Amino acid sequence: MTRSLLVAAALIASLSLTNPGRAGDGFDIVALGALGGIQDGNLSAWLVYPHDDTRAVTFDAGTLVNGLRAAEEKGTLDSIKVPVESGLSRAGYVLTDRIKGYLVSHAHLDHVAGLVIASPDDSKKPIYVLPSVAAALSETYFNWQAWPNFTDRGKAPQLKKYALTELTPGVAVPLQDTKMTVTAFPLSHGGIESTAFLVASDGDAILYFGDTGPDPVEKTTKMRDVWTAVADKVRQRKLKAILIEASYTSDRPDAQLFGHLTPKWIMQSLHELDALAGGNALKDLPVVIAHIKYALTREQPQARMREELTAANDLGVRFLIPVQGMRWHFR
Repeated sequence: MTRSLLVAAALIASLSLTNPGRAGDGFDIVALGALGGIQDGNLSAWLVYPHDDTRAVTFDAGTLVNGLRAAEEKGTLDSIKVPVESGLSRAGYVLTDRIKGYLVSHAHLDHVAGLVIASPDDSKKPIYVLPSVAAALSETYFNWQAWPNFTDRGKAPQLKKYALTELTPGVAVPLQDTKMTVTAFPLSHGGIESTAFLVASDGDAILYFGDTGPDPVEKTTKMRDVWTAVADKVRQRKLKAILIEASYTSDRPDAQLFGHLTPKWIMQSLHELDALAGGNALKDLPVVIAHIKYALTREQPQARMREELTAANDLGVRFLIPVQGMRWHFR
């Protein structure tokens, strides 16, 4: 992405995005980690909270402290007031006091590295996961070999800072010490289980996809199952935004997707959602393109992805390409 595109993107970072006919306060979303690798310090993580309540959770946690620092430098955390008596930086206060839990889609390193590294200085809180992800976190990281066991299961001693809280697919549960609920949906990510999370508050909802391949390539109906579950909210204009991954540009061969999406597959899948929601249902719906892979070339793929999405966008959705530290108000 060129410098001019980055500047333009940053200028709209704090804009309120309102869809016609969509009432309510909605959600604030901050891009703590906008990319899908390989740029350490900018890996998948999204701070989410109702606009009228700064008690937050994160979608994934590939980057935490560095993302909070980037957001603070951009001024996108200014609405979160730090008590003078806390003695903490704004990043420290948000990490330990405002983030009430983590929604981890799967245990790949680019989705959990920030959580693992921040754990010694973090506060006690739950990690919300499908059972397969809980097992992977416990066995792979918090095992006293890769890292001390800060969870409440697995190898002793269990330090019990993080409660691995297992979710049942399709069942909404309260997010502890927030005004939000979460519903988890399994996804297929190149042979492992990933997760989509639907977070709701006061009738509004926001949908996040962890890493996922397209149904025809993965030979599943996992994405369609998610669309079916949220179609009514789309029809009623209660779904305020979708965060969905596109790791590669559309010239990537299907055999080399490794459980990821491209702009071409996103558009095909969004058409499926539009049909399930009754047609002409996605106009002005914000769709954030997450997990774009950092390239070791002179040109980054963001500009090309935007061009591909814009050219194919016959649904009227609002495609947004994030930069680390951005904040949006979706309502």
